[in-house]
Amino acid sequence: MFDIRRRQFIMLLGGAAAAWPLVARAQQSVRHIGVLMAIAEDDPDSRANVAAFEQGLAQRGWISGRNVRIDYRWAVDRLAVDSTEKYKAALAEFLALSPDVIVTSNSRTLRELRQVMPTVPIVFTMIYEPVAQGFVESLAHPGGNATGLTAMEATIGAKWLELLSEMVPALARVAYICNPSNPGPLQPFAAVETAAHNHAVAVALAAVHGATDIETVMSTLAREPGAGLIVPPDGFLINHRKLIIELAARDKLPAIYGLASFAAQGGLASFGVKPSEQFRQAAEYVDRILRGEKPANLPVQQPTRYALVINLRAAKTLGLNISPTVLAIADEVIE
Repeated sequence: MFDIRRRQFIMLLGGAAAAWPLVARAQQSVRHIGVLMAIAEDDPDSRANVAAFEQGLAQRGWISGRNVRIDYRWAVDRLAVDSTEKYKAALAEFLALSPDVIVTSNSRTLRELRQVMPTVPIVFTMIYEPVAQGFVESLAHPGGNATGLTAMEATIGAKWLELLSEMVPALARVAYICNPSNPGPLQPFAAVETAAHNHAVAVALAAVHGATDIETVMSTLAREPGAGLIVPPDGFLINHRKLIIELAARDKLPAIYGLASFAAQGGLASFGVKPSEQFRQAAEYVDRILRGEKPANLPVQQPTRYALVINLRAAKTLGLNISPTVLAIADEVIE
């Protein structure tokens, strides 16, 4: 009798032990992240942002395909004249996906996501003035379902104007190119106006809706003596980056950009933050939210460092001699 009971107990114990891994796997559910990108899928910045984000997650134990599922959607098509339908489709897909947390990097997408998915936690990157735009109650206490990282302080507009003036001593007028459907990049314009007044430079806001508008604005500006261009970070303008850089070179139009990728691909200079680093930092907030923290209690982070990149090849094409003073403060000089 004792042997029979002993054998039954051992068999029962063995069966339970064999089941433990299955139970553990069942308890470790796969979490779901949705990422809505504001630039085209085939853009180099998109690839860099995705890689940085997934590296940041992996450093915190979240491995795509193992314990987390990441669904990416791109709200624009670089080759399309109008990406409205693609944008609407991306939002509809997000509603159907019902992710545990969403990551996005555009004021328009953030505003609409908060409307259609008001209870889903959202982590944003590259957003201008989130308090002024009504996305959070304050930087220290967001108070809603969204938090993340700001693109830059609105005062950076003054620095763009000042740097362009230093690189182009004959600067007399500047166009601030913008996409009116995205209100975020308009935030630094007031600082640009103030700095332009101090430097005796005329400044105008140039709204563009497509490639034709961009070419018209830049061709018209190039006919004016002492003209220059400021291009703030914006998904629409990123998707037309190649065109803008080529037109600036063709029309001998000096420009300063808010993203380093413009200078790296032939633009004169850039001053701003690195989007991929913001996506890497966003992974920290995604991790904390997946572990139970609320966006309302996670302070919005502001950039602590901006980088100046100068492309000397572009300067030579434009016939500019960049002063040693400006070169000395550059974080990177492309020879």
